[in-house]
Amino acid sequence: MLRYLPFLLVLALWIYAFIDCLNTPEEEVRGLPKVVWVIIILLFGEVLVGPIAWLVAGRRRHAPAGGSTPSEWHRGHRTQWVAPDDNPEFLHSLREDAASSEEVKDESLLKDWEADLRRREEELKKREREQGGEQA
Repeated sequence: MLRYLPFLLVLALWIYAFIDCLNTPEEEVRGLPKVVWVIIILLFGEVLVGPIAWLVAGRRRHAPAGGSTPSEWHRGHRTQWVAPDDNPEFLHSLREDAASSEEVKDESLLKDWEADLRRREEELKKREREQGGEQA
């Protein structure tokens, strides 16, 4: 397995450089036209000349926004993550959801009680009519 490692590393670098070249916009390619870079990567990929040439000289590398190094940028732009139970917006949305679902439950429960009450009243009226008809 170890004897295949150099071949796999060369293949991985070749594939990376090829895909990177294809995905790079034409205006970011330096020195040669993009089509020529693709041909160089394909022809000289086995000896690593093509992929290394592309990575070193073919693509224009941009400095991060703000002119600082990436590590400085990350240090200055940390995002404060807040746990859901500490996030006031999330807790407020939970309360709103709970209140609206409770209102729906309460309304449906009230409608069920009213329907049950009407049904019982109808049964009582029916019994009273039947008892009143028997006595007469």
